[in-house]
Amino acid sequence: MRTDLQDQLNADLVKAGYYPVLVQGVLDVALAGEEVRAYLVHPETTFDAREVRRHLTALALTPTRLVMAHVDDVPTDDIPSAAATTEAVPLSRIASVALTHGVSDPAGTHGGLRADELTIAVTWGGAQQVDLAPAGCADPDCEADHGYTGLVTPEDVVLRVSAQAEGDDALVEALAFARALSGATVSAT
Repeated sequence: MRTDLQDQLNADLVKAGYYPVLVQGVLDVALAGEEVRAYLVHPETTFDAREVRRHLTALALTPTRLVMAHVDDVPTDDIPSAAATTEAVPLSRIASVALTHGVSDPAGTHGGLRADELTIAVTWGGAQQVDLAPAGCADPDCEADHGYTGLVTPEDVVLRVSAQAEGDDALVEALAFARALSGATVSAT
């Protein structure tokens, strides 16, 4: 079912300018004809000492699922290449939607209501990051093997949108998507 909102999503993918036909195609397959009720398109460019890398994450909320498409540049010597991954998560499987609102002047004239950035973290148990480090004890002369200590962190999808970097409109869109996603997960439980 094609809707005006899906047409807007496709227009925003074109506006993002990062392989829009590829992203539209993989999203179309993953959506499988379901209606788009809310969406968020988040292009991001990262820099390191050797190269510039682009990637894009698109989230689409349907009546039953959260559909994600993530597209990354793949380094090659010849022609530009990309890898496109989609995942569709039933709303009933979403364990949490964490929203972190960054506010630069919480006691100021806006009374803390105007966020400068928003981080959306959604977990459903699909991926976890494990950070391990050698364990130790307080004795500086101890030579015993104390094993390892670690932290397991759910890491399904995390997006940060900043008004300073992406503009006020991008932040407004991220807040609207966060509200729609939070509302959808309430009714899915």
